[in-house]
Amino acid sequence: MYVSVSKVKALSDYRLEITFENGEVRIFDVTPYLDTGVFGTLRDERCFRRARVSFDTVGWPGGIDLDPEVLFEKGVASTAMMSVAEEGVPYLAGMT
Repeated sequence: MYVSVSKVKALSDYRLEITFENGEVRIFDVTPYLDTGVFGTLRDERCFRRARVSFDTVGWPGGIDLDPEVLFEKGVASTAMMSVAEEGVPYLAGMT
């Protein structure tokens, strides 16, 4: 399933909070990628924090990006989303 990224926020410990076009918010850990090729550049926290939405995915300066399908499939549902669901409040895609 292809879901494009609509918003990204760099968090501590090389994690990203990603909002997808369908309204889902997931946390993606970039740490396992930091020892692979160009992703090593992201070990510099200043560089990592420059994460932006670029062509429907997350990208950084220098042409570094991650496949949005990987971000979605390997991302973990945000605890904020889980808290809302646990309270029995329906989540409406697109509402913030």
